[in-house]
Amino acid sequence: MLSNDSCPHAAVCTAHAVAVAVRAGLLGWVLLIAGCGGSPDQQTASQADPVGHQAMLQLLQQIKEAVGPAHSHREQDRLNELLQQAEQLPPGSLARIEPLALAGEIYLRLGETKRSIVTLDEALKLAQSAGDKIPDAVDTSIRFNLGMAYLRLGENENCLANHTIDSCLAPIRGSGVHTITTGSTRAAELFRQVLRKQPDDMTTRWLLNLAVMTLGEYPEGVEPQWRIPIPDGADVEFPRFLDRAGDLGLDITTLAGGAIVDDFNGDQLLDVVVSDWDPAGQIRFFRNNGAGGFVDETEAANLIGILGGLNLMHADYDNDGDLDILLLRGGWLMDVGNHPNSLLQNDGCGRFVDVTFPSGLAEEAFPTQTASWADYDGDGDLDLYIGNEQHPNQLFQNQNDGTFIDVASAAGVDDDGYSKAVTWGDFDGDDLPDIYVSNLKQANRLFQNQGDGTFVDVALAAGVTGPQKGFPVWFWDYNNDGALDLFATSYWQDISLTAASYLGKDHPSEHDHLYRNAGDGTFREVSQDVGLSVVTQPMGCNFGDLNNDGFLDFYLGTGYPEFEALSPNLMYLNQNGERFVDVSAAGGFGHLQKGHGVVFADIDQDGDQDVFHELGGWFKGDPFRNALFENPGFGNHWLAVQLVGTESNRCAIGARISLTFSENGTERHVYRWVSSGGSFGCNPLRQHVGVGKATEIAMLEVHWPTSGRTQSWSNIPVDQFIRVTEDATDFQTLPYPHHPFVSSHDGHHHHHHHH
Repeated sequence: MLSNDSCPHAAVCTAHAVAVAVRAGLLGWVLLIAGCGGSPDQQTASQADPVGHQAMLQLLQQIKEAVGPAHSHREQDRLNELLQQAEQLPPGSLARIEPLALAGEIYLRLGETKRSIVTLDEALKLAQSAGDKIPDAVDTSIRFNLGMAYLRLGENENCLANHTIDSCLAPIRGSGVHTITTGSTRAAELFRQVLRKQPDDMTTRWLLNLAVMTLGEYPEGVEPQWRIPIPDGADVEFPRFLDRAGDLGLDITTLAGGAIVDDFNGDQLLDVVVSDWDPAGQIRFFRNNGAGGFVDETEAANLIGILGGLNLMHADYDNDGDLDILLLRGGWLMDVGNHPNSLLQNDGCGRFVDVTFPSGLAEEAFPTQTASWADYDGDGDLDLYIGNEQHPNQLFQNQNDGTFIDVASAAGVDDDGYSKAVTWGDFDGDDLPDIYVSNLKQANRLFQNQGDGTFVDVALAAGVTGPQKGFPVWFWDYNNDGALDLFATSYWQDISLTAASYLGKDHPSEHDHLYRNAGDGTFREVSQDVGLSVVTQPMGCNFGDLNNDGFLDFYLGTGYPEFEALSPNLMYLNQNGERFVDVSAAGGFGHLQKGHGVVFADIDQDGDQDVFHELGGWFKGDPFRNALFENPGFGNHWLAVQLVGTESNRCAIGARISLTFSENGTERHVYRWVSSGGSFGCNPLRQHVGVGKATEIAMLEVHWPTSGRTQSWSNIPVDQFIRVTEDATDFQTLPYPHHPFVSSHDGHHHHHHHH
């Protein structure tokens, strides 16, 4: 059993010991796959591998008990020390100010908002009684933190406890305006007090604008000298996407986590999987019921006890025709984040077994929140690249027997930067997937696949080493020229930079980099040319085609762990591959809560992509409800394509789809590569391709990089779901009935789904 004072590496030591024991006992290990028609009572996933699955459950329970919810044990110990210090001093002693002020901050992080307010208030009264005996900076710091606690109180009482479809959407209006006003009113007063002493404090200025906005008094209610223009979307013609998560029971309250939307039980309907980084946070599996709603089947999916995980990825790693899940743990936790990841094998019916130990993926455990699947060696199965933070990255070669071997060092991809995102993409079009690594503390890497099992870093020559502080990243073809471009984000954690950006003031933060593929092995950074120059501070991310025009749009979930990091999540609409327009406010995407897993998917099967968003912060006191923004439709046409590999990997990751069609008399080409999209959030592997006003697809081509085969068909009707199998002469048309989302009895206020 791990104890509170155990060494930081206890978890990884335990994980390694378990891995060795499990593998020794499971030589010749075979997973028994139960048919979907079989009774779960007769054969559950955990019965298929009771040893490895149970070993993981026990280890995760030990980690949870050792560190506490959201790693709170250490914070609680520190809080107790501070309170004891304060108690041992006379009531009026100025020496009590510091321990009380620090204790107040910890209370807020632990979710004890009202205690935080009481404690900070006591510290402030002492500071006021001191007059000139303490520096102004101490007084303003306490006022700021007290204002932050009151602002969070307002969020708790309104956005969480009395949630509406407008809650926390910037600019706040309609039913998003707070009805319980104490928190924001007091917060605004305190922020004004800080600004009178520190008028140039951009962070406080930003938060004052938000507090006043929650009261329905923005912009007039903010003094002109402190006002910050926050776009209201009035000048952008774009329809509102309404948050339907509450109607569907998907608005569970979580901390930061990942999200996947895909079909996990073979019924062609899109299910939802979400994680919660908290070591006590239960992964959740929501089955699409085919009637416009979801059923929480976490228990039926054999996932009870699978805890933690800041990010999720999915793929059919064992080529058995169903989608498996990789859960990533330990990100941001430094020396106390050596928690094993989880590889969850699907039995085809949406029941999972944790096979991490027997697979060889838990020989070592390093803090991570990023990984990506691809068949780098062309043998027809998927390999796994994991980006670690304080340790070299790992490349796990699939042995095609359920096990993996780390070959990163021999392959030359054991990058030792603080990796926050990794992604595969064939940037040079040679049918060999290459790797891009986004590092927070070093130059980014572009590892070019040499075709012999090794890679060479060509980032400098290709011109893609920046930004200096990177986070989410993805390959995509944003301009439909048939070559993969690259989006690499910038992550400078400071809300004052956001405020400066909105005001058009100079600031040190880099902007996100959009690298356009030049077709000669190099890229050109074009973010400024296409209208992408604001500070974004992104974490969650993904891309899709909101209006079915064939050009890919993208959504960034913004923020960083501190409570003050409240900035609108950002949706950008692609205009013909030439410019991007911010539709966050107009479309209702400008959520102020911290954004993580992002997914674009046609969940209700009405022919357009909805957007699911996992929301919630890092600290125990900073959770939020997840959102699902329903696409109102744009009247354009589309084609949904599911690829099935035979010689290539079964779920077709890395295959390329090309569509040629005529729109308004002009011939157009649209390209898609099969992947789950961005590095924080997973789209379905089926590809949803918008074709605008086209009524027929003149040519569909599918290129399979492993076999080198290209299939083509002509004159295909639009608005249908087809399946293309690698060795087939024709495609299959699959049923695609529209399942309108159900409405709750009270469509305004949402009942609460706890995590």
